[in-house]
Parts: sequence; C-alpha cells; structure tokens
Amino acid sequence: MARLLEERGLPVLDVDTLGHQAIEVEKAAVIARFGASVLGSGGVVDRKALGQRVFGKPPELAALEAIVHPAANRLTEAWIAARQERACVINAALLHRSSVFSRLDCVIVVNASTPVRLFRAWKRDRLPLGALIRRFASQKEFHTQYSSRKTDMYTVYNNGCSVFRTRRQRRMLEERINTILSREGL
Repeated sequence: MARLLEERGLPVLDVDTLGHQAIEVEKAAVIARFGASVLGSGGVVDRKALGQRVFGKPPELAALEAIVHPAANRLTEAWIAARQERACVINAALLHRSSVFSRLDCVIVVNASTPVRLFRAWKRDRLPLGALIRRFASQKEFHTQYSSRKTDMYTVYNNGCSVFRTRRQRRMLEERINTILSREGL
C-alpha cells in the first residue's frame, strides 16, 4: 500500500525504519535498561535479541516503548516539518501512539487475517512459531482507536500472499487508492 502511494508521488515515512533509528539514537538508554547482551556486532543494537527480551513480557515491552517512542515521535515530527508537499503518508503499525495521530486527515488501515499475518511475520523474521504467537499476543487490536477518531477512515484487506502478486490484485488496490485520494482531494 505504501509503495503504491509513493508511486503516486506522495512522500512516505516508514515509522518502523524510523523506530530502528530511534533505537540507535537511544542506544545508551536501551543498554542501561536491558543490558549489553542486546548489542550485536559493531556495537549496534541487535533488534532480534532485544525483541526476545521484550515480546510476551508486557512490563519489558512498556519499558522499551517508553524509551523508543518519544525519540520516534521527534524524528516523525522533524520529517513532517521538512515536507513541502500538501500531503504525506505515515506508514506505522502503532499509528495511534504517534504524536501526529490527532492531526491526521485520513487513516488507511491495511488488514489481514491472523494466519496470513503469522506466515508473513515468520517469513520476514524466521522466528519460532511460539515466539511469533507471544509477539502477536502482546499486540492489541487498534481498530477502535482509529475508528473513534473524527477523521476519514478506510480499510483495505490484504489476505493474499502478496498484494502485488497479480495484475488483478494490483489493479483492485489501485482503484481503492484512487477512490481514497479523490475523496481526500489529492
């Protein structure tokens, strides 16, 4: 979805990538809280090791989020401030926790079934099934936070193995994007 919006000329901020930057910005605080065992080669924070320390452990995850989210918010705000365009896209799994959430004009929720999400996470991270299930259990459904906002909200379902696998799937998604952009005056 974000790639298609970017292809349409909208600048896209991937907050997950920004979160990786925020971890490095706050590396001293991360090490102070979780220990040097979360460092990988070259002194970079090993996100997999850090993930094993926090996922499925709500107090540990909350401690990490208290360190990383403020830094990610600062980086997000700086990225937006540097934009000259009329509109931009914030691609974020935890969008409702972002400092910019209250200022959004439109929210597009990309949804997939749990088995599809589990398979994608396994393919991406190569973690054992138990670790993935613990990670999913620590995540909440955020649809209510999005729908309670007084903003335009759109849902796009992406249960295919790849949204871009077939021309038909891509065409359907592009039609949905066209509808959204025209409603938003973009």
